Amino acid sequence: MTGVAERSEGVTLEGLRKRMAEFAKERDWDQFHSPRNLLLALVGEMGELSEIFQWKGEVPRGLPDWKDEEKEHLGEELSDVLLYLVRLSDICGVDLGKAALRKLELNAIKYPVKLCKGSSKKPTQINVPDNDDGSSNGGVTAISNSDSKSRSDGV
Repeated sequence: MTGVAERSEGVTLEGLRKRMAEFAKERDWDQFHSPRNLLLALVGEMGELSEIFQWKGEVPRGLPDWKDEEKEHLGEELSDVLLYLVRLSDICGVDLGKAALRKLELNAIKYPVKLCKGSSKKPTQINVPDNDDGSSNGGVTAISNSDSKSRSDGV
């Protein structure tokens, strides 16, 4: 394994995937890395990440009032989540990079800039004007919400 300075340049999902696979293989941990076990570990790490923000209320971007130690701890927990997610996607045979790019494309369709810019409304709350004068089309939504399994918060 290389040092932190070497790793920080050009980090890719594929590079992380390979490193995680190597890390698990060296320790003979593949036997424990079932999708279920990795998912449960990921959920546990999400809990640890959540604890960092618990009781803090809203915090501004960049976390200007946080101590360096708190930010370092946050980075460690975020990394745990990322690494488990990368490992889970690898074990499940999902190319996470391609899946993420596809999801961004789907979200661009689901949340068109013209209708969603500056709005936190869900797709089912967005009305499409059917006339140039801006009058409503009677409540027809801009986006088909036919996929009942998909979330409506953009992720």
